[in-house]
Amino acid sequence: MVMGGSISRIFVGVHGSIGSLHALRSALAEARERDAVLYSVLAWTPPGGDTLDRRVPEPHLRQLWVACAMRELRTAWDDALGGVPDDHPVKLRVDRGDPGWVLSSLADRDDDLIVVGAGRGGRLRRATHRSVVRYCVARAQCRVMVVPPPPLARQFDHRMFRRRHLHDLLNG
Repeated sequence: MVMGGSISRIFVGVHGSIGSLHALRSALAEARERDAVLYSVLAWTPPGGDTLDRRVPEPHLRQLWVACAMRELRTAWDDALGGVPDDHPVKLRVDRGDPGWVLSSLADRDDDLIVVGAGRGGRLRRATHRSVVRYCVARAQCRVMVVPPPPLARQFDHRMFRRRHLHDLLNG
């Protein structure tokens, strides 16, 4: 739990991973405890990146991408908690941009809190992907709560799962 001070808005980054779903559950518990509005945020970029879309913008495609992102956000809620709760104020947001930048831009008040899940990336993943946690901790103007992966995810051998899952897909 976050210590000290009043929190009125909580922003949680969501993308559907196990760590992200665990962060979503933790953010909801924190929002309920503090009577704060919870904003669940899924940041998205166009397939293939922003360059092509900026050169040749296509409004219809953008609408489809936003709709897909919203579907993915709702699916994350379904996976984490069986759906968006109706007993606490929750706002769903899909915003275009890199996740760290989006979360840090939205949470722009002293009484905001950003909740992010700590991933389990290895050295290669850390070298090739931006860290949302590092970005938010370094640039956010509010407090940042980092939620470690759930115990089961920490004990799980992801390489074994990938091999087994791939084997099942190919043979099954």
